[in-house]
Amino acid sequence: MATSYRTILIHPGARSFTSAGLIARFPMSMVGISTILAVEELYGSYTAAGLVSAANFVAMAIGAPILARCVDRYGQSRVMLPAVLVSSLSLVGLAVAAAVHAHLGILAALSALAGGLAGSMGSLVRARWTAMLTRPEEVHAAFSLEAALDEVAFILGPVLATAVCTTPLLPVTSGWVTCLIMHAAGGLWFLSQRATEPVPHPRRHAAEKDEGTGEAGRDSTHGFEGQRPVLRHGAVMATVVVFLLSGAMFGANDVAAVAFATEAGHKSASGLVLAVWGVGSFVAALLYGSRTWGWPLWKQLMAGLVGLAVGASTFGFAPSLVVLSVLALLTGLAIAPTLTSGNNIVQVTVAPSQLTEGLAWVSTALNIGVSIGSLLAGQATDAGGSRAGYLAVAAFAWGAVVVGVLGLPALRRAR
Repeated sequence: MATSYRTILIHPGARSFTSAGLIARFPMSMVGISTILAVEELYGSYTAAGLVSAANFVAMAIGAPILARCVDRYGQSRVMLPAVLVSSLSLVGLAVAAAVHAHLGILAALSALAGGLAGSMGSLVRARWTAMLTRPEEVHAAFSLEAALDEVAFILGPVLATAVCTTPLLPVTSGWVTCLIMHAAGGLWFLSQRATEPVPHPRRHAAEKDEGTGEAGRDSTHGFEGQRPVLRHGAVMATVVVFLLSGAMFGANDVAAVAFATEAGHKSASGLVLAVWGVGSFVAALLYGSRTWGWPLWKQLMAGLVGLAVGASTFGFAPSLVVLSVLALLTGLAIAPTLTSGNNIVQVTVAPSQLTEGLAWVSTALNIGVSIGSLLAGQATDAGGSRAGYLAVAAFAWGAVVVGVLGLPALRRAR
């Protein structure tokens, strides 16, 4: 396994931009639970917490593809440097506004501004890997490594956010402040590494048509379809909807875990419950990326979706935090392979000049799904407690399976 990852990490600049990207993506796992803990504590409502959290993720869902399209055309540093700075300042405003009990509309607006300009760090890092590597098995290993690093952020991020938000000596808004520091420091370090930045594609050319057929041509080097809009690719659209529902499952799980731990009298343990969910995914990501799998990508995606759905269906029956943590650990084994196979489907489907945008769409789908899941699960939890929240988690997970089945004709074409 180590040899597989060592092969890609010896490339000049790889370790540096990967490390910076890891730091910069920590807020991805921290903003949601930081918002839930801070707003629920200060305003006394899970619904209010879900609203402010949803504003961040919906704005991110809108802003990330727009920023990614600009990145493909003008370059990563030129577009994302000012975006990261404004996003960081918005997090400062959000913490201050919450501390003085400002109107929820102000919190939602600042949360939306912070999310809308945050961008998709995962797509930026993966775009650098794709520009650097040429062999498909190396790209598979790189994407699996990034999935594992995503899980490092998801394992440590919620624990860190929960710790700083619930420590008596610190204000409950400290989670947002921590997100600000990591977002700004990691993002600026990453964007300062110009040597590994992918070459921008300032102009998009219409796909040439094959003589006598009228069909869109294919890139002679990469074999991708002509440059139609990213979401016009059936495989991309199916993956986006699957990731939307999977993200809703993740968002609902955040709220349900906080509620379950609170009901058990150990609110501060909610971060640990979310962390063990990520431990399973981290282990699976390293194992999954260490070898080339014989299954086609669509089978790998569907196997992961079913595994997530089966596991998520057990959470509502957990009698204690310990049992819930074990179930979350086992279910987490399906997360990274599912997300990696979905990213791989997009990578082999879109044209090279659309890669950042394509990867941003699936990341965006996850984020908007998280917002939907946290909002709906917040309402369900206010009405029926954590059990109702976990019912929403299972419903979203099985919804992703259904969409995957419906999208199989398009997904089968991604090779």
